[in-house]
Amino acid sequence: MNKKVKWAFLVLLALVGIVFLAFKISPYPSVWIIRYAFNKEADRVNQELEKFLPDNIETISNVHYDENDANAYMDAFFPADAVKSGNRLPVIVWTHGGGLISGNKNQLSNYCKILASHGYVVVSIDYTIAPEAKYPTPMEQLNKALAFIATNPDKFNADTSFFVLAGDSGGSMIAATTANIITSPEYAKITKVQPGLNPDQLKGLLLYCGIYEIDNLKMEGAFGSFLKTVMWAYFDSKDISKDNYAKSASVTNFLTKSFPPTFISAGNEDPLLPQSKLLAEKLSALQVPLDTLFFPIDHEPALGHEYQFTLDDVGKLALERSIKFLDAISDQR
Repeated sequence: MNKKVKWAFLVLLALVGIVFLAFKISPYPSVWIIRYAFNKEADRVNQELEKFLPDNIETISNVHYDENDANAYMDAFFPADAVKSGNRLPVIVWTHGGGLISGNKNQLSNYCKILASHGYVVVSIDYTIAPEAKYPTPMEQLNKALAFIATNPDKFNADTSFFVLAGDSGGSMIAATTANIITSPEYAKITKVQPGLNPDQLKGLLLYCGIYEIDNLKMEGAFGSFLKTVMWAYFDSKDISKDNYAKSASVTNFLTKSFPPTFISAGNEDPLLPQSKLLAEKLSALQVPLDTLFFPIDHEPALGHEYQFTLDDVGKLALERSIKFLDAISDQR
């Protein structure tokens, strides 16, 4: 082996060692890889929804809901005809998914427009993803967004007596914990997050494919490796087993009878399906008004994570069931 080849080999070996250490001492290398893939797929799914877009939806873009936070922006969508007639519309605030480490409000724009066409103001928020921000920052941001909407109803043509929190994947986790903060003073104290609404303003939740309990996550296999990265990034720790504050994110351990009426769904091949079923079981035991959309384990085609954003027959069913749930709780106004 000549000197140049030997030197190149040593440099390559050093680089491999540096990369290996980088993955061991920080979640960032794994996060960057996952974030790129997730954002690319979310953008594709949002673009695919363009063929389903309704007419006459107005958009208010990039509203800064917290001037002290560079990431605190929201978009709002509503049917123009309903607003022209002077109606104040119930508000759905959707928190995007992305495993807590990726995603943005723009990736939900088309789905929010479709949802808004059914007679709602639908707001999509940005929050600071991990590891750039840690738990409970997204919950703090969502509550500030809710407070902003509640104190600026004219800007959104909003009926601020009627809020629904919605979310997908990591966004469902944020929405569910925020609902518990709003309706359980004890949980608000535990999480140290200030509620953005009064309990009587929060009428319901739409939760798709979320994480609701982090104490016993299965960490085997490729999906387990992904969850390890997410937990490390979100809680700034590789091991939260002795961190009681981090474990307060397991909302299933802190639920009360005051939790709002809830719609829960996940696909039959979603690795997070047990999380949705656990939440449903806990809420049912508390006699919280509940509607679920689950599928037989052998359902074909198999429905994976975030199945609802593909508006095929099953995706349309999920949307119809969501609207039916919203209409039911809206009739109680």
